[in-house]
Amino acid sequence: MAVSYKQLGFVNTREMFKKAMAGGYAVPAYNFNNMEQLQAIITACLESQSPVILQVSSGARKYADQTLLQYMGQGSVEMMRRMAQEKGVKEIPIALHLDHGDTFELCKSCIESGFSSVMIDGSHHSFEENMALTKKVVEYAHPFEVTVEGELGILAGIEDEVKAEKHTYTKPEEVEAFVKGTGVDSLAIAIGTSHGAYKFKPGQEQNIRLDILKEIEKRIPGFPIVLHGSSSVPPELVKIINENGGQLKDAVGIPEADLRKAAASAVCKVNIDSDGRLAMTAAIRKTMKDKPAEFDPRKYLGPARDALKELYMRKNREVLGSAGMA
Repeated sequence: MAVSYKQLGFVNTREMFKKAMAGGYAVPAYNFNNMEQLQAIITACLESQSPVILQVSSGARKYADQTLLQYMGQGSVEMMRRMAQEKGVKEIPIALHLDHGDTFELCKSCIESGFSSVMIDGSHHSFEENMALTKKVVEYAHPFEVTVEGELGILAGIEDEVKAEKHTYTKPEEVEAFVKGTGVDSLAIAIGTSHGAYKFKPGQEQNIRLDILKEIEKRIPGFPIVLHGSSSVPPELVKIINENGGQLKDAVGIPEADLRKAAASAVCKVNIDSDGRLAMTAAIRKTMKDKPAEFDPRKYLGPARDALKELYMRKNREVLGSAGMA
């Protein structure tokens, strides 16, 4: 039996993106796989009064079980409402989004289980096949008022089951035809960001291609743009991990200054996953080293959750500009 996202308390991304573009900020899209990550995301965004997109990948659905994730998502809205009442702050809008859906069937399953937004990533297909697949998902999703994100261009790197060795920049001359031909609600583009914690080699040029972004904005003015692979891989987190038994050699991310510039433009959704993984791993490794006799998961997952919350609150305030915009 199909479940509407409205029954679960979610919103789609249409109004979120409209406000973000008018306000010159980007809505954070944070991935989660477990309860601690979900708690950190909701608490960080509620306390910083930021709208938020909860992202679930295909890998996360396999890890946590799709039915459990549905209940976790529903619980996140209830948790937010309870905390808002307790803290005397306004409730925040929350969207539940499928990240990197690669088939029509997966998108359909998510729509029917309460997702308010889905991404269909046909970037590994030809332009024509990508258009056809994206249009098919849009035509299924829109009657349910579910928003759809498409993608043009290929991001290098590895994140869950999404892998690509070579980066292919989005061609500005293709975006107008793609948007008009598919009816998609937002478009993920490739301008130099990449998946995972190893985005660049040390000393390699790290800046993203803001010139391509500007050209795309000219061709589809006022249209919502999405950046994937936008973790900055904070060196202080990498240092903590390596000092406490980790082996993250040469992990380099996207400069936060570039992300702030992008967020002030037509980019109204920024995906961040690896930074959250690093924050939790750093806290867990430090606890394990400092307290080697500890075996209660709450004693190391609790500090990891707190570290993740602090990271995301700073991202909302200083990088995305979404704090206070709920």
